[in-house]
Amino acid sequence: MDKNAVKTYLEGLQDRICQGLATEDGGVDFREDSWTREEGGGGRTRVIAEGAVIEKGGVNFSHVRGSELPPSASAIRPELAGRAFEAMGVSLVIHPRNPYVPTSHANVRFFVAEKPGEDPVWWFGGGYDLTPYYPFEEDCIHWHRTARAACAPFGEAIYPRFKDWCDQYFFLKHRNETRGVGGLFFDDFNELDFDRSFGFMRAVGDSYLDAYLPIVNRRKGMDWRERERNFQLYRRGRYVEFNLVYDRGTLFGLQSGGRTESILMSLPPLARWDYDWHPQPGTPEAALYDYLTPRDWLGEGGAP
Repeated sequence: MDKNAVKTYLEGLQDRICQGLATEDGGVDFREDSWTREEGGGGRTRVIAEGAVIEKGGVNFSHVRGSELPPSASAIRPELAGRAFEAMGVSLVIHPRNPYVPTSHANVRFFVAEKPGEDPVWWFGGGYDLTPYYPFEEDCIHWHRTARAACAPFGEAIYPRFKDWCDQYFFLKHRNETRGVGGLFFDDFNELDFDRSFGFMRAVGDSYLDAYLPIVNRRKGMDWRERERNFQLYRRGRYVEFNLVYDRGTLFGLQSGGRTESILMSLPPLARWDYDWHPQPGTPEAALYDYLTPRDWLGEGGAP
């Protein structure tokens, strides 16, 4: 187990993703905010705002340590309760300005839980998902095709397994709809040896820009008006609901004493809630709801 190699990779991944997104936005710089944590560790928060393409986005690296796993982590692994922990990862959320460009989220992370006299328990986690407002089937197919290609070297069962997990995880139970069109989600991943498990996490992290930037490039020049903007803000409300009610990363960060501003950078700059609003049947806004249910994207017109 080489924790230093994981940290070096994650710091480099943050650099590469920020560079790729800034270039797509026309060269707008990310603002960097380095921080430390009293119990141990720290991170680099990088935020972009009011860009030509990205209204608000954040790409965070964190490396934190603690004397005891918080409840959000030990609840699903009760045998690890009371262990010290070390966690590092890159997490990002991009909220575009143009309603035709989807919001995207990605995260890759590494955990170690340790106890004197016992072997350390380690695992990887992460994934990415896409949240369109005005979806295009070709974009969804491209997103999932890229995800499948990243998983392919690690076995044919990996993509469908983690695609299904993503559909289940990013589901708003109180709305009975998925947050978007999914992607990949995995956690507690240590079934391969360390090097292969680390390799899988790298494959997911390295594929994010390949999955997202072609979609941004296709849609960022599309014309939009107040109607599309209002619908985008309304649907951003669903993003806020998920992150504050269900997201395990948000809960872990807050319960472990993480930096609040960095944790909540995933929230959009603007959102709206309209009481009991529903789109008119047959409108472009109504079409989104046909996408908010799990679908086999690569079996419905998405063959290689």
